[in-house]
Amino acid sequence: MLGKAIMIQGTCSNAGKSLLVAGLCRVFMQDGYKVAPFKSQNMALNSYITEDGHEMGRAQVMQAEACRIRPDVRMNPVLLKPTSESGSQVIVNGHVLGNMSAKDYYKNKLSLADEVKKAYDSLSSEYDIVVIEGAGSPAEINLKENDIVNMGMAKMANAPVLIVGDIDRGGVFASLAGTMLLFSEEERKRVKGTVINKFRGDVSILEPGLKMLEDITHVPVVGVVPYLTIDVDDEDSLSERFTAKQRAALIDIAVIKLPRISNFTDFNPLEYISGVSLRYVSSVKELRDPDLIIIPGTKNTMSDLAWLRESGLEAAILKHASKNKPILGICGGYQMLGKEISDPHGSEHGGTMKAMGLLEHSTVFDKQKVQKLTQGKLSNVGGIFQDLSQKEFMGYEIHMGISNTANNLVNCGNVYGSYIHGLLDKEEIAKTVVAALMEAKGLNSDAVKAFDIEQYKQTQYDILAENIRKCLDMKYIYEMIGVKHE
Repeated sequence: MLGKAIMIQGTCSNAGKSLLVAGLCRVFMQDGYKVAPFKSQNMALNSYITEDGHEMGRAQVMQAEACRIRPDVRMNPVLLKPTSESGSQVIVNGHVLGNMSAKDYYKNKLSLADEVKKAYDSLSSEYDIVVIEGAGSPAEINLKENDIVNMGMAKMANAPVLIVGDIDRGGVFASLAGTMLLFSEEERKRVKGTVINKFRGDVSILEPGLKMLEDITHVPVVGVVPYLTIDVDDEDSLSERFTAKQRAALIDIAVIKLPRISNFTDFNPLEYISGVSLRYVSSVKELRDPDLIIIPGTKNTMSDLAWLRESGLEAAILKHASKNKPILGICGGYQMLGKEISDPHGSEHGGTMKAMGLLEHSTVFDKQKVQKLTQGKLSNVGGIFQDLSQKEFMGYEIHMGISNTANNLVNCGNVYGSYIHGLLDKEEIAKTVVAALMEAKGLNSDAVKAFDIEQYKQTQYDILAENIRKCLDMKYIYEMIGVKHE
């Protein structure tokens, strides 16, 4: 027997669907239900490896955390990781199917419907409620025929739908009414309400508009959600972290914002430590003279290395290294720091490219992707971060390239590299990195406190749920999905 379902769709990308799904997941979990998130197709470069070696979108990992359950690839059966302006690596049920152009993927999308249905039915059979997230806008009339992620998914799951509009970007009434206008009669019947998201101000000012919207759409406005500053992992490059203003701090850490940056959530733990400013930079002018430069992961290492050269950032990074100031490369960033990168099978870019030469390894791209959880102790770490030696870590690896090194954290002087995503999630590792940077500046590192990241996240989900309860008509939502809840 399948569980109950509710689907959250949005009038556009970044309307706040992921966060509202997480909030509803948390509310249902707090109310005693066994709940799971689901998104049939996700396009993002932030991904995660499950315990059984499957790759899935990071947003559903965040939502699973809100449910207090382990991430499961069934929550995101199709993941698209953009490799160029018009192509993506297609991952189905956690494993690479291949690289496809947008046109080719669209042609083949309907063939994935069976895989989506199997994943959903299997997940739904184990949970009381599944909260489904749509993607982009459900009113893209040129894409509706082969839809498996918005109304096509709602039909597959027989799920009632709430449509979310982002008032912060303007035109929310027009976008909600227009979305309903572009639905077929069958699709309109699935919509049970609308939600206005990211509101700033006095809700009473909105009330005349809310009544008019209900008259136009013939469904209730289920709630008005304020602009929330909940600190949970972001889904993709729409992240506000990339445009956040730098705050004054003792330690300045600059992350290179590569064109195809992936898994930037690796560095969120550093932001939680008092006295640290972590910023994303895409030019030499923005880089300035930080205490630590981080080169993150990327979906196309060789193309992004070429961009580093063209932008002048590679020269600035080499200058930083010549002053014996620390550099950390993770995954693709680690590959860039080596001597050479080869792609004999054309997995990403093709050919061979000289890398930065700051570390001794070379990298060869293989046909098979490495996908695994990894844990242990960091060994033989030298340089400024030598106190990391013997620190326990837990993380995951996602990479096509194989580098000729055996260590989990490689260093040459103060240049460091690793394939491990989530390395900094261990409080002791993040604390040790910041303490070393402070000592290098002659500052007292005793003030650096370990930070309980897991407890912090769970508190954020509770705050989110509290706001959802205040702002949405939960009684109506329970009735909508057919669950009797007192």
